[in-house]
Amino acid sequence: MKKLGRLLTAMVTPFDESGKVNLQQARNLAQALLDSGSDGLIISGTTGESPTLTFEEKLQLFTEVKSAIGDRGTLIAGTGTYNTSTSQELACEAEKIGVDACLLVVPYYNRPTQQGLFEHFKAIAQATSLPCIPYNVPSRTALNLTAETMIKLSQIDNIVAVKEASANLSQVAEIIEGTPEDFMVYSGNDSDTLPILALGGYGVISVASHLIGLQIKSMIEKFLEGETKIAAKIHRHLLPLMNSLFIITNPMPVKYALNYVGFPVGKPRLPLLEVDGKPAEIIRTALDSYNIDLPGIMKVT
Repeated sequence: MKKLGRLLTAMVTPFDESGKVNLQQARNLAQALLDSGSDGLIISGTTGESPTLTFEEKLQLFTEVKSAIGDRGTLIAGTGTYNTSTSQELACEAEKIGVDACLLVVPYYNRPTQQGLFEHFKAIAQATSLPCIPYNVPSRTALNLTAETMIKLSQIDNIVAVKEASANLSQVAEIIEGTPEDFMVYSGNDSDTLPILALGGYGVISVASHLIGLQIKSMIEKFLEGETKIAAKIHRHLLPLMNSLFIITNPMPVKYALNYVGFPVGKPRLPLLEVDGKPAEIIRTALDSYNIDLPGIMKVT
């Protein structure tokens, strides 16, 4: 299996002024993110506004980004939905395009049992030869993928990792302890990255890496090199900006931030709105206090 990388960016989906997917800007952003420290990209995840993208738009994005980055970095396709058969179909189509793995969110809205979750992810994994990464984000799905279920899923050959955004470090520790040594636990929250690394986690699927990717990469590298005090100092330094990007629902803040620093990605699609008022002020204040790593932007003053 191709190494997926320790720093993966959950990439926003750029839209043009009419609200259509801006494929050229998606290509530009993908290349810029790899230039600023990302090892790979998640396309059509939560940050990519997957619930408002059509099946065809998702496939277009996978195709365009794959064409843009080639083998420079990994491309992980967000193919999970609350519909098992749709998720299977999308995973199979993504595999034909040449993506490296699939991200499979816990089914939202219909609230299956833990056994239902197991059968859902198993069915998708069996429909493709791609590596699969379940994504646990209870704050959005109203359902927790328990450690017990995740450990059971890790025994399936092509379920190779989990994106853990439960913010439950005890659960994360239990997953790391109970899964094979080569199983990868990614932090799904930027603010949890260093604590999860300390527990034995592998890396992060990040939002903040749109802006401070090189700095996040440095933090990870310092930790792996045993320079834990330096890693902790970097982590503490980055936290205010990380937190500002979640002051309201992601990806509204990060899209606002990218537009503000001079990398146009358009407004979010309804029902999400463009950030304004006090949240916008907080994001601008945070951005003005940091060096921004993304190439091809205006300098923040």
